[in-house]
Amino acid sequence: MQNPKLEVLTPSNSQLIFIDQQPQMAFGVQSIDRQALKNNVVGLAKAAKVFGIPTIITTVETESFSGHTYPELLEVFPDAPILERTSMNSWDDQKVRDSLKQNGRNKVIVSGLWTEVCNTTFALSAMHDAGYEIYMVADASGGTSQAAHDYSMQRMIQAGVVPVTWQQVLLEWQRDWKNRDTYDEVMAVVQEYSGAYGMGVDYAYTMVHKAGERVKHGPTLAPVHAEI
Repeated sequence: MQNPKLEVLTPSNSQLIFIDQQPQMAFGVQSIDRQALKNNVVGLAKAAKVFGIPTIITTVETESFSGHTYPELLEVFPDAPILERTSMNSWDDQKVRDSLKQNGRNKVIVSGLWTEVCNTTFALSAMHDAGYEIYMVADASGGTSQAAHDYSMQRMIQAGVVPVTWQQVLLEWQRDWKNRDTYDEVMAVVQEYSGAYGMGVDYAYTMVHKAGERVKHGPTLAPVHAEI
């Protein structure tokens, strides 16, 4: 039997879960710059929106400890239910299991906090109990130290989890630039969230292809040399 992990991610074979992307959880993250983390989380969310990927948002102890999910993430999925839990392991909540099953896709892409706790326990349990394939988005997840994140990723990889990055997932979904129905939206995500790549796209569009700038701004005033 062929290894199913040899299949690339597509919009029709994958689903996405965000685990505990909440401020108190982010306060403890030391493995990645926290603003970069949020950027990557929201970029991944917007990528999922472009391709219509079934997406789950789950939270833990919102009112008593963790705080509310990033508003920038909720804004991408304004009608999505938020699956509240008490357990650190999302797999322990029946709502999460039911949502995963209802989505009907065996490749589960995971972005969560913290890598060494909530991500790891969910990944191992979902693989062990239900045979899901787990794709862990390393740069849209964070641990309480670099070592905590790295060793947790290694533990999961040894168990069969596939490590990915958020931009890798986006471009794997797009696959071919001839897919014009998603091209413009993908480029919009890239321009806003992909750092140097996005800057390069802006440059190519405006300077090489002579497209208009993405935003309107005030007049550009010509140089006026002051007397020296």
